[in-house]
Amino acid sequence: MQRREFITSAALTAAASMLPQTNFSQSSNQLKKAVLISMLPKNMSYLDRFKLAIDCGFEAMEAQTITDQKEAEEIKEAADKAKLRIHSVMNMAHWANPLSSSDPAKVAASMKGMETSLRNAKLWGADTVLLVPAVVDPTTTIPQAWQRSVPQIKKLIPLAKELKVVIAIEEVWNKFLLTPYDLAKYVDEFKSPWVKAYFDVGNIVMYGYPQEWIRALGKRIVKFHLKDFDTKTRNFVALREGSIDWPEVRKAIGEIGYSGYLTVELSSGDKAYLQEVSRRVDKILAGE
Repeated sequence: MQRREFITSAALTAAASMLPQTNFSQSSNQLKKAVLISMLPKNMSYLDRFKLAIDCGFEAMEAQTITDQKEAEEIKEAADKAKLRIHSVMNMAHWANPLSSSDPAKVAASMKGMETSLRNAKLWGADTVLLVPAVVDPTTTIPQAWQRSVPQIKKLIPLAKELKVVIAIEEVWNKFLLTPYDLAKYVDEFKSPWVKAYFDVGNIVMYGYPQEWIRALGKRIVKFHLKDFDTKTRNFVALREGSIDWPEVRKAIGEIGYSGYLTVELSSGDKAYLQEVSRRVDKILAGE
């Protein structure tokens, strides 16, 4: 290399080192936008709802537990026609019938709901089922919630493995798993690739920082929910209008090497509303 070329190269290298570093280990195109099915207008057919999701810029959808097999088949057909991937299933049985209940009938109903959700996922081609594992209340302590729910989830692992669907534990306002280290320990207790974490960015803002949770949980996170929360008014608000430091969250997502779906979990709305939500997610993915 000639001396002049070396000096030019060195200058360019020095200049490049002064540019702002994003530290994103994954590019935005490896992060995919998804929408929760309940956000789509209920007065439309499944096919029209799913076409609308595509039109608004979403690449996939998170469905919810469907107990009627005929309706489940209808959803599959509509998703196939619309070319909208169903990437995850939100289990719907865990609030009214938590796995942590002292009532065997409620636990049985909860287990049945999860089995249905796992089979829904297999039918629809989803690879994840979201599970709220327990509910702490005046009749159920934190240790009881842990001790009662873990054995039940262990019973579900063989079915999850057979169907190749991950059971994803989500942190919610259930007074359980209140730090990222609790959630990490809980997930690790199963010693199974079929149990991971489903991280909701907005659910922990009242008592933590999502970026800290993301970094602590790391590779345990299999899916994300996106929503925003204002700590002053204590209300969920539009994306990018609350107390979340979205650039820092985006940075943390990149640092753990996450690649996959981020599902918005907000109220329902029309096409203009959904397009605006999609636009805001694009800004989050861009680190804004």
